[in-house]
Amino acid sequence: MNTSLIITTYNWPEALELILKSVFRQSVLPNEIVIADDGSTKETESLISKIAEKSPIPIIHSWQEDKGFRLSRSRNLAIVKASYEYIIFIDGDLILHRDFIKDHLENSKEGIYIQGSRAFLKREYSKKILKNKDLSSPPSFFSSCLENRLNAIRLPFLTKILFSRKNKNLSRVRSCNFSMFKKDILRVNGFNEDFTSWGQEDSEFVQRLYFSGVHRRNIKFSALQFHIYHMRGKSNNQNISLLNRTIDKELTWCENGISNHLSKND
Repeated sequence: MNTSLIITTYNWPEALELILKSVFRQSVLPNEIVIADDGSTKETESLISKIAEKSPIPIIHSWQEDKGFRLSRSRNLAIVKASYEYIIFIDGDLILHRDFIKDHLENSKEGIYIQGSRAFLKREYSKKILKNKDLSSPPSFFSSCLENRLNAIRLPFLTKILFSRKNKNLSRVRSCNFSMFKKDILRVNGFNEDFTSWGQEDSEFVQRLYFSGVHRRNIKFSALQFHIYHMRGKSNNQNISLLNRTIDKELTWCENGISNHLSKND
């Protein structure tokens, strides 16, 4: 199956370079990479251009002007530019296990979205790897640099035995590690661009997926990624209100979504 890997980024080229290196080491490569750039400066553009010249797969730089936090719009633009039927979403502050893409594809199924596992890297190790940019010994379950070691265990046979069922659980939604068919994204009009600050935009999106009949499947022990340390944000009241409105009204569609761009050449 053909797949587009969408990577979100904003003004952190050091981390983006690391994640691209981990993508190129995959046992199964995506068919293309689309970088959803929410207004980074020329430094990120130069990095992407340099890496794209030697990349074994096409890299598309989907950039929009920096007008504050517009992650939902950035993702929607990247989805429009994506050429393939299956979409894998990750953030630009991660290192991927070499079988990350393989695990997502092997567990893909119409009518569900998949969420993988994430382990956190400690602060000092994160500083070191960002400086050295060396993935010759990537993090693993046996590394001392992990905060939550259990999330670094890869056992695909257990994934299939223990986590084969769909579920309705909306807690701990992680848009940094999920995948689905593009047609399922379009049926709910993509991400809601009314979200203009961090938090809950992914939860609101998957809530609409659920109401449209697309359910979640966690693939614990598969699709592993390692999160580079950084400070985390907090949701504001407006974002929580947008999420609650979708839940209360059981919405399957957002008015301010990907349809804004389907007829445009952004």
